[in-house]
Amino acid sequence: MADRLAGKIAIITGGGRGIGAGITQRFAAEGAKVAIVQRNAPTETMLNERVIYVKADLANSREIGSAVEAVVERFGGLDILVNNAGIMFEKTVDEMTEADWDQMMNINLKAPFLLTKAAMPHLRKRGGASIVNIGSIEGLASNPGHPAYSASKAGVHGFTAAVAVDHGHEGIRCNAIAPGWINSDLSEVYIDSMVDSARVRRELLAMHPVGRLGEPRDVGNLAVWLASDESAFVTGQISIMDGGRTKKLPLPTS
Repeated sequence: MADRLAGKIAIITGGGRGIGAGITQRFAAEGAKVAIVQRNAPTETMLNERVIYVKADLANSREIGSAVEAVVERFGGLDILVNNAGIMFEKTVDEMTEADWDQMMNINLKAPFLLTKAAMPHLRKRGGASIVNIGSIEGLASNPGHPAYSASKAGVHGFTAAVAVDHGHEGIRCNAIAPGWINSDLSEVYIDSMVDSARVRRELLAMHPVGRLGEPRDVGNLAVWLASDESAFVTGQISIMDGGRTKKLPLPTS
């Protein structure tokens, strides 16, 4: 077992599935104690003496504060906060209600603010603390039907920079990862729902210069580095992890 995060205590929101599970697994392998904070319990196989589950509805500010305090009480402190949990739906401005917009912002943008605010006193005590926010390449550009999602992720990117500027002098760094297409249960369902799913898979691969799609572990690897002391001079940065997708200019298909 490696130990780049030995002695570190981390909260990972939505750490029980998808990208979050990839981050949880990599953090635990690097020696961290991890609290998965989310609404639904993760699979029992993910939990052990180093990985615990703390239930919280991330749309509820009181539950967010209670969850952070519960982690600190259980593990004795907090060094790392990973704001990973998020939602996505496809609706244009015309299709979207005000309630739809508010739901997206509450989970994707307000919850990271509330978690950061609740965690800040504890991160300040430890020194050498790190906040890792999960943004998206859609904070830089957009897929069709994603005005609320793109706005929320662009907000995460801006929030990341501002926290880095305000709290760097306190030994607290803040960075974001902007993933592209990452394989998950949800992405598989999405592809399989297409009329010609085989063609969709081929076209997806062709969009990525590295010749494959991303895996949750890929994001976990970068999150480990950003959370560790190896990245001590890195803060306020948005690290794009998309297999080169956003650097490849599209050409007309024959």
